[in-house]
Amino acid sequence: MTLTELKYIVAVARERHFGKAAEACYVSQPTLSVAVKKLEEELDVKLFERSANEVSVTALGEAIVRQAQSVLEQAAAIKEIAKRGKNPLAGALTLGVIYTISPYLLPALVRQVIEHTPEMPLMLQENFTVKLLEMLRTGEIDCAILAEPFPDAGLALAPLYDEPFMAAVPTHHPLASQASVTSEQLKNETMLLLGAGHCFRDHVLEVCPEFARFSANAEGIRKSFEGSSLETIKHMVAAGMGVTLVPRLSVPKEALEPSSKRKRDEEPFIKYLPFAGDPPTRRVVLAWRRSFTRYEAIAALRNAIYACELPGVRRLS
Repeated sequence: MTLTELKYIVAVARERHFGKAAEACYVSQPTLSVAVKKLEEELDVKLFERSANEVSVTALGEAIVRQAQSVLEQAAAIKEIAKRGKNPLAGALTLGVIYTISPYLLPALVRQVIEHTPEMPLMLQENFTVKLLEMLRTGEIDCAILAEPFPDAGLALAPLYDEPFMAAVPTHHPLASQASVTSEQLKNETMLLLGAGHCFRDHVLEVCPEFARFSANAEGIRKSFEGSSLETIKHMVAAGMGVTLVPRLSVPKEALEPSSKRKRDEEPFIKYLPFAGDPPTRRVVLAWRRSFTRYEAIAALRNAIYACELPGVRRLS
């Protein structure tokens, strides 16, 4: 039994496909298949059920794959301990970030890391919360920036900041003349939502739960529309197709400047409105596996996040 063989069975279990697992491990499919078969023969168990369309993990195989992942993590920890003896921050840090945070935080964060910890380059992964949690569990990424709530996966968490939401409405919309907005006022509007899988969609539906279903009297047109990204939805708002909620960091700085400071040809197409009273918010956290041993790297990343401007959010310690 070798660490390489354990790496192969973890990859097959993750990809549910021998060819894709081989690509992920940078080996040929025959090489991977022979190694997996050799391990099955050595253990005298069947790890995978093979069919024409997919590969599934046997019940016993699930337990063995989990142990294999643990062994691989422990082996990686030995290397990390050796690195930390020389330089605790040496080596790349693989960071996952959800789609509704990454475009607005990463540019500043990457600059901070390059400036203050150039020996620790960031390897970035952008994905949905559920996928990033799975990647954390399997060791594909070291840590992730997520928005609560999410399923408890036994991870270590460090709160970063509470981020308020703002309403985005077309500049010609009646609400645009107001200084603030309430969730009650949004109930009668056409709400533009992110598609299923985005945790921010769930956050919006907490504020306006009636948009969880489409209006029955929408005359054949759905009361709510879905987009693939916040930026796509903003363009739809600018075109007058409806209103939406956005996290504070996604609001362009110039959009909040007084109109007296803008030139006539710089008039925006979207008006961003704060909520009256206590605004709806999301808590953004940094998560990592408890078995991850590069504590200094996590601390350095957190410090780099706090060194970013982060306008309008409440930083947490």
